[in-house]
Amino acid sequence: MSSGEKRGWLSRLKAGLGKSSQKLTGGLTGLFTGKKKLDDATLDDLEDILIMADFGVPTAAKIVEQLRYGRHNKDITPEEVRQLIAGVIAETLKPVAQPIAINHSNTPHVLLMVGVNGSGKTTTIGKLARQFQQDGHSVMLAAGDTFRAAAIEQLAVWGERNNVPVIHKEAGADAASVAFEALQTARDQNVDVLMIDTAGRLQNKTHLMEELTKMIRVIEKFDDTAPHDTVLVLDATTGQNALSQVEVFQEAANISGIIMTKLDGTARGGVLIACAEKFGIPVHAIGVGETIDDLQPFNATDFAKSIAGTE
Repeated sequence: MSSGEKRGWLSRLKAGLGKSSQKLTGGLTGLFTGKKKLDDATLDDLEDILIMADFGVPTAAKIVEQLRYGRHNKDITPEEVRQLIAGVIAETLKPVAQPIAINHSNTPHVLLMVGVNGSGKTTTIGKLARQFQQDGHSVMLAAGDTFRAAAIEQLAVWGERNNVPVIHKEAGADAASVAFEALQTARDQNVDVLMIDTAGRLQNKTHLMEELTKMIRVIEKFDDTAPHDTVLVLDATTGQNALSQVEVFQEAANISGIIMTKLDGTARGGVLIACAEKFGIPVHAIGVGETIDDLQPFNATDFAKSIAGTE
């Protein structure tokens, strides 16, 4: 990313996290008017603000403990509090900030894309396809969400837009057979990256798990090292419900990474911090808008400064 592109992304990130940042900084401003002593009551109120900003209880407690340890009963300004919060967030997120790495020794490198309906999964696949192409990789898509004709059509549109092949069957077809056909075709054509879409119906968790387990079994029979990445796409607007989604999909598909979308549409972006703290699963990328460039690799420091309002 050039310096100009970096500045453009940072401004989009800051704007995209504006609602989440305002939820936090608005509470801090109300709590710390001018300088204020950090007594126990103020620290309790601060912890409540952090929890209401979807940071999660462990992260909120960690931030409050750092303040208690270093600044208890001393004067402090809202800016100093924001700087400390940004530091703790960055420290929490840095271990999980890991981009997707395509391994060319895999033929193809298989990404199984999972997530509930409406999370932005199919759109994310389309955006990743373009970005992988820009990095010089050949790409193929597989429409494994066979329960929804609209999902198959949407993936086909992204295939046309990016000029990449899409393996699909009619709605209601067996998803595992779509995956197998795609794997064979991708290998025959020496495709670098194969992304497989999946159904995301949580209404019947047992059915979801059975279908994903079957698909993974078929993929492993074809290539015992695949899927090489199993990526969960999370919608930030769901707030703390995202944590239960991680648990469900971790049990069903042993996810290896997370992409969080729609951060621009919510004040609940703090849930990304709660996910990192609770699960420690790599966060590959985040999305703050509709365009291709609004999905970028996750950077812990940039995110921390944007959500804490220090940049």
